[in-house]
Amino acid sequence: MASLRQKLLASLVTIDGFTAEPSKVAGGTALFFRGKEFAHFHHDNEIDLRLTRKVIKKLGLEHPIRSALHPTRSSSSQWIEIGFHSDDDVSRVAHLVRLAIGELQ
Repeated sequence: MASLRQKLLASLVTIDGFTAEPSKVAGGTALFFRGKEFAHFHHDNEIDLRLTRKVIKKLGLEHPIRSALHPTRSSSSQWIEIGFHSDDDVSRVAHLVRLAIGELQ
């Protein structure tokens, strides 16, 4: 059975300009749009996504209180950690990834 990360990646491969490559900074897998990194996985059930402050605020998203990897990240950061634990969560994260790509265009 495919992991949730694999399901998420499979739902994104049809986006023109999207690639998933080894991360030079975070380790693991990073997501790129036309050569620019906009996300990376912390593990199979969490992605760190550059969504922009405007979109994060508009959607009412909040940074995790007890982040293991970014405990000092500012609440006004353009990046947000998003966990996913179900197929519904994967669909929600895929939508957020598409929003992030839209911000890059």
